[in-house]
Amino acid sequence: MASTTTSTTLTTSSTPTALTTPSPLHGKRIVLLGGTSGIGLATATAAAREGASVVVVSSNRARVDRALTALPAGNEGHAVDLSDEPSVRRFFDALGPFDHLVFTAGESLKLGPLASTDLTEARRFFDLRYWGTFMAARHGAPHLRPGGSIVLTGGIASLRPHPGWTLGASICGAMEALTRALAVELAPVRVNLVSPGVVRTPLWDSMPDDARTSLYRDTAASLPVGRVGEPDDIAETYLYLMRQRFSTGQTVVVDGGAVLV
Repeated sequence: MASTTTSTTLTTSSTPTALTTPSPLHGKRIVLLGGTSGIGLATATAAAREGASVVVVSSNRARVDRALTALPAGNEGHAVDLSDEPSVRRFFDALGPFDHLVFTAGESLKLGPLASTDLTEARRFFDLRYWGTFMAARHGAPHLRPGGSIVLTGGIASLRPHPGWTLGASICGAMEALTRALAVELAPVRVNLVSPGVVRTPLWDSMPDDARTSLYRDTAASLPVGRVGEPDDIAETYLYLMRQRFSTGQTVVVDGGAVLV
């Protein structure tokens, strides 16, 4: 008896189906104080790309309007004096609930010898960088949805100060301590801090052009990575800390290896 063989052909698709998982930031509402230029705007842009709804805030209305032209349609912008507590409180009360708060606001760095530091001017830097952060946490935290977080901004001046960096190093050190204290007091809200090195942003605009160019060139030559930071480099760290649900009270240094050399 002849045997009969049945042949079965398995057909497969030549193009595999890609499985996509939405970003943890997709659909989240993120408020970025200082989100209109430099690192703040880069963070807002990166978050919007992942499907977040962003709210950028600055004391300068023109900066807000420019930032909104760089962001996808449908995002928000507000002009708020972040050094004035009643203004900050009114802003958050009117804003409603949101998921993450990012603070990157700050004026151009004030560098100079201790002996010639003007105390009135120095206090103004603390008004925005330290007390502005303090007030944002105080009035913003009650509006955070469950699982929300706060990401603050410092700098490696607290770890590797240079001559003339007394004011900057003091603010950065204060921000690290504030981050740890807020992480305890505001728990279960997560509070973390990003500590950048030298980044090519408007923060250095108060320096003369030749001095700023020299700073970037000399810093790049000294770093293990061979270049200074760009805003997009640092933005990734803010997004990581918003996504990372098991980190709080931490300072994440992103400096191209500056504290090593």
